[in-house]
Amino acid sequence: MLLRPLSLLLTTLLAGCSALSPVNWLVPDEGYEQLETQAYGDLPRQQLDIYLPQKLASQAPVVVFYYGGSWRNGERASYRFVAQALASRGIITVIPDYRLFPEVRYPDFLRDSAKALAWVKAHQTDWQKQPGPLFIMGHSAGAYNAAMLALDPRWLKQQDLSPDMLSGWIGLAGPYDFLPIRNPDVRPVFYHPVTPVDSQPLFHAQPGSPPALLLAGSEDDLVDPKRNTEQLAQALAEQKVSVDSEILSGLGHIKILLTLAAPFQDWAPVIQRISCFVDTQADAANARPAPRDCPPSGRGAM
Repeated sequence: MLLRPLSLLLTTLLAGCSALSPVNWLVPDEGYEQLETQAYGDLPRQQLDIYLPQKLASQAPVVVFYYGGSWRNGERASYRFVAQALASRGIITVIPDYRLFPEVRYPDFLRDSAKALAWVKAHQTDWQKQPGPLFIMGHSAGAYNAAMLALDPRWLKQQDLSPDMLSGWIGLAGPYDFLPIRNPDVRPVFYHPVTPVDSQPLFHAQPGSPPALLLAGSEDDLVDPKRNTEQLAQALAEQKVSVDSEILSGLGHIKILLTLAAPFQDWAPVIQRISCFVDTQADAANARPAPRDCPPSGRGAM
C-alpha cells in the first residue's frame, strides 16, 4: 500500500520540486538529539538547528550543511533527512537558514553563511568537551556557499576566521562557474549583467585550500557537471589541493541529494562517500589511522 504514495512522492521530487519536506516522512525520527532554533544573528533568517548523534564520540566531526534553492527559497527544517543520514554515522550536523533574494543579493548570503559557521566554531564546546574537526557541505546553491567560504578567504575573514580552520568541504551538484548567467531566476541575485568575476568559486582555486569532495550526477540538466564539478576539481588539483571528485551515473540534480535519505541510499554510494571523506580527514586532523572500508572513488585525491 505504501508503493503508490512513495512513487507519487518520487515523481514530484525528481521533477525538480524544491519542497523537500515530504522526504522527512520517510526517514527515522530517532538516533539524534535536536537542538532547535539557535540564533547566530539578530535577523529572523539567522537561525540554525543542531543534530547531535545519540552516541556522541569524543571529538566527533561537525558538518555545517547549506541547502540549495537558487538563493531564492529553502528552510532548514526541510533537510532533517540530511542531518539524520550524517548523525546516524556519528557526525554532528548543523543546518542554518540564511537570507534569500529578494531580501538580499550576492554576497549577503555568503556573509550569513560565514556568520553561521563562526557561531558553530564558537559554540562547539557547548556540545563537546573537545571540539572535533569542522567541515562545510552544501547542495546546489548551498554548495556554492560552501565553496566560496572554503576558497575565498574574504568571507571568513569578516568573522576573524580563515578557511584553514576547515578540515574539508563537500559540494553536491554545485555551480562553481556560471558566467554568463543563463538562469533567469539567478540573474538578479548576482546583478546580471554586471556580475563580479570574483563571485565564481573557480576564480579562487588556489594552493592551500581545504581538502574537497565534489560529487555530481551525470543526468544533472540544471548545473552542468563537466563545466562545474570536473572543472573545479581539475583546477584544485593543478594547485596541489587534495580533491576527490566523481560524476555519478544516473543521478540528476535533485536525485543526488535524495540519495542521502535512508530509503534511497542504495541508489548510489553518496552518503558512504561523504562519511568516508569526513572520517578520513577527521582522522588525519586527529592523527589517527584513516578508515579502510570506503567505496572506491571515480577520481583519487591529488
